[in-house]
Amino acid sequence: MRWLFSFLLLALLSWVQALSSSGARLLVVIEEAAEKEKYSQFLGDLEGRGFKLSYESPKNEKLALFQHGERAYDHVILLPPKSKGLGPALTPNHLLQFVNKGGNILLTLSADCPTPSAISSLLLELDIHLPPDRTSLVVDHFNYDTVSASDKHDVLLLPRPKALRSDVTNFFGGDGTIVFPRSVAQELGNASPLLAQILSAPSTAYSYNPKEETETVEDPFAVGQQISLVSAMQARNSARFTIVGSVEALEDKWFDATVKTLGGKETKTANKQFAKQISAWTFMETGVLKVGRVEHHLSSINVGASGNESVAQLGYLNPTIYRVKNDVTFNIELSSYDNDHLVPLTISPTDALQLEFTMLSPYHRLNLQPISTTANSTLFSTSVRLPDQHGIFSFRVNYKRPFLTYIDVKREVSVRHFAHDEWPRSWMISGGWVWIAGVWTTVAGWVVFVAIWLYSEPTFSPSAGKKMQ
Repeated sequence: MRWLFSFLLLALLSWVQALSSSGARLLVVIEEAAEKEKYSQFLGDLEGRGFKLSYESPKNEKLALFQHGERAYDHVILLPPKSKGLGPALTPNHLLQFVNKGGNILLTLSADCPTPSAISSLLLELDIHLPPDRTSLVVDHFNYDTVSASDKHDVLLLPRPKALRSDVTNFFGGDGTIVFPRSVAQELGNASPLLAQILSAPSTAYSYNPKEETETVEDPFAVGQQISLVSAMQARNSARFTIVGSVEALEDKWFDATVKTLGGKETKTANKQFAKQISAWTFMETGVLKVGRVEHHLSSINVGASGNESVAQLGYLNPTIYRVKNDVTFNIELSSYDNDHLVPLTISPTDALQLEFTMLSPYHRLNLQPISTTANSTLFSTSVRLPDQHGIFSFRVNYKRPFLTYIDVKREVSVRHFAHDEWPRSWMISGGWVWIAGVWTTVAGWVVFVAIWLYSEPTFSPSAGKKMQ
């Protein structure tokens, strides 16, 4: 019975931790505890998904992101403070250190609360720019809610975001309209490949400072789709940092609310579903790739067969040394984390998962093809003939796509040259037949010459030996 109890305990712990692949400890930084009621649906949904929420004020002197050198929390939600700063525990240096140690952060902004200089400095470190005047907001005179923003036009009505590219998975799509009230514009730098835009403003939107009471805006901070309303940064260690430009979009009153467009059409909002998608991605519930077994071995390729039967394994798995021109098969097992369980990874037809056989630069770059699927993983495989070059090589799978955790798998092997007894015999090489024929012709000619010379001695004459008087 003891082993049964242990098994049930482990199963229970795995189920509790399964909702997020990186942990369930979630810190919510909120300045006033009474404001939790505004976000009760959003925070209640997080608790229902298995997160353990801890509420702290940025003014709390005992607040710390680390304990004994390790993360005290797995995830952090930063709600906009009304004060000018976030306190000594939430400095840009501490927050970046939290991300470097694998923590995930969901940062929310609001035009009603001036953005603290610490947040602006933190975002500049990530190459994300905010308006220099900290009270700017985004307006759109063509896509706004005519009921709640008939005069100011600052409650934007937006469609659900589409995929960035055809080869990028869309974790935030769906039906319905998203409401973004009094949002803060963000502008992403072009130099960082770690940044991605989740939700952009319409082409008719622009950012301006409402305190400047002018009829026209001469030099707006950003316009149109330059404005990012929801931005994401995935660090090189796959930790995630998401910036939501409107904290009001997470309030209860905009979850499943009814809004009216400029044309008079009434629609239901999809903020609840969108907020769940944003938090699920940020807190590692979606878009997480897991690597299973990685194998390589000598193989014999059967050209006439297909699938698994086309390759036969020779020798043992994962040898440390191969010979030049060996036929080798490489297999890698991959899974994708989907909310609370692993599912087989599916690669888009417009995308490719590739294997590199590299020394200083790739000698081969081949597409890995799916050959089998289980309930929670996909096995990808390819076969390659090693180059005619000895040295230290690596099998490498380097798969990096927006909104997916990065895969960088390397396996080093040595490639030796032919041994002396592995070269083909000379008579098996057709190009050497001329030289072999020349050698044997020379030998035969020498034997014939010796034979002729031995049997061509002059005859002996008796008179040739008498002395003449």
